[in-house]
Amino acid sequence: MGSVGSQRLEEPSVAGTPDPDIVMSFTFDSHQLEEVAEAAQGQGLRARGIPAFTDSTLEEPVPDDRYHAIYFAMLLAGVGFLLPYNSFITDVDYLHHKYPGTSIVFDMSLTYILVALAAVLLNNVLVERLTLHTRITAGYLLALGPLLFISICDVWLQLFSRDQAYAINLAAVGTVAFGCTVQQSSFYGYTGMLPKRYTQGVMTGESTAGVMISLSRILTKLLLPDERASTLIFFLVSVALELLCFLLHLLVRRSRFVLFYTTRPRDSRRGRPGLGKGSGYRVHHDVTAGDVHFEHPAPALASSGSPKDSPAHEVTGSGGAYMRFDVPRPRVQRSWPTFRALLLHRYVVARVIWADMLSIAVTYFITLCLFPGLESEIRHCILGEWLPILIMAVFNLSDFVGKILAALPVDWRGTHLLACSCLRIVFIPLFILCVYPSGTPALRHPAWPCIFSLLMGISNGYFGSVPMILAAGKVSPKQRELAGNTMTVSYMSGLTLGSAVAYCTYSLTRDAHGSCLHPSTANGSILSGL
Repeated sequence: MGSVGSQRLEEPSVAGTPDPDIVMSFTFDSHQLEEVAEAAQGQGLRARGIPAFTDSTLEEPVPDDRYHAIYFAMLLAGVGFLLPYNSFITDVDYLHHKYPGTSIVFDMSLTYILVALAAVLLNNVLVERLTLHTRITAGYLLALGPLLFISICDVWLQLFSRDQAYAINLAAVGTVAFGCTVQQSSFYGYTGMLPKRYTQGVMTGESTAGVMISLSRILTKLLLPDERASTLIFFLVSVALELLCFLLHLLVRRSRFVLFYTTRPRDSRRGRPGLGKGSGYRVHHDVTAGDVHFEHPAPALASSGSPKDSPAHEVTGSGGAYMRFDVPRPRVQRSWPTFRALLLHRYVVARVIWADMLSIAVTYFITLCLFPGLESEIRHCILGEWLPILIMAVFNLSDFVGKILAALPVDWRGTHLLACSCLRIVFIPLFILCVYPSGTPALRHPAWPCIFSLLMGISNGYFGSVPMILAAGKVSPKQRELAGNTMTVSYMSGLTLGSAVAYCTYSLTRDAHGSCLHPSTANGSILSGL
């Protein structure tokens, strides 16, 4: 009778009895008596109109998120794993000035996505081996290192030649991609164990990172006319924000609210909480000898994995015979799951959330075909380098609004969500008309790309968040971390394909850079340009 809550006695001992049909000795756990007594006491109290109270250690109340502090922390977590990449691509004016005539933004985007895809696949394998905190901490450290290195060694001290700096920046983006993607994928599994609004909070934080970085770049460019100084301050602000996100994560992970939800799926596998650690006692009644024995299992025995036949799990009765009082808990050994088991677990989850997986993949595929690559190459003779900065800022701000709208309680069917995501493909020809024909595009007014970027950002924020939020609620609590990681694989697959297709649009903008008669005005102030 090892399991808690069982209503049957252990198999009685009939050895040495005059009649095999007569039970002379039996053994049972105290947990059964406690449960029966609790049930009887509760019924008696209810019959007399007295409320029954349960032990707080057995039924812990759900903690509150006071002042929405945990939600705010999860929002900053979303900021933390997209802020480094946004820092590299948002200073597009500095990149165009330092590497003129190159596809630096396209190269950074593709490098980030390819490394990120490999990282999310690796994290999906290691999700059952490495702890959540280990993966998130490693992600933060890999994100902070390259940001600090580039800001000091490349932007400030300028220790490298142009070609060396180009390669080192791509290597830094790749390192950031690995760390931030492991961190991002782990956080989606992390928030999948929390209520739904916290997944929405993390995804809102992703857009918040874009808004914060865009505002930081606009302010540093306006306040500091020296491009090198403004870029250095811009990177140092990003380092400070990333460090703040990391420190806040270290505080929140030990909060009572987070521990309640993250430990509950594991505790549910062990049966009734509070009774699975050998806290009760065992009673053995020998009718022949007239003895009643009580045993409190020692903690060392309860936690040990000694074999059943070990003498440590037997005591001697009055008759000199060995009588077993407890059954040792099986030792749980963590080992690498087989490849077949890995595929089976993910297949079971994918069958439930396949529509959400496709929806988020299509959404980010269409977005990455245009952002940041093609949007960073849209130029204007008067606005100059300010136009791509403004277009990116509009996208990030509207994407932030879209992810806030994703919190609205709308019950989407998976197929309807997928159909709406596919309709966003109309943005591809619209943005192409903003740069083609080269030099004299069909939609040459700067308002057009800003309007399209606004609509694309809102739809990206909404249809990129809703599938991730709904997917976690379609599986059991034990599968939610795996569902979050599986959704991240689909998300990264869409990003990878979109970045590859974006290279095809670069040829449309190759001749547009020299089309202005007075290129010297391109880098002027936005106030004088307007």
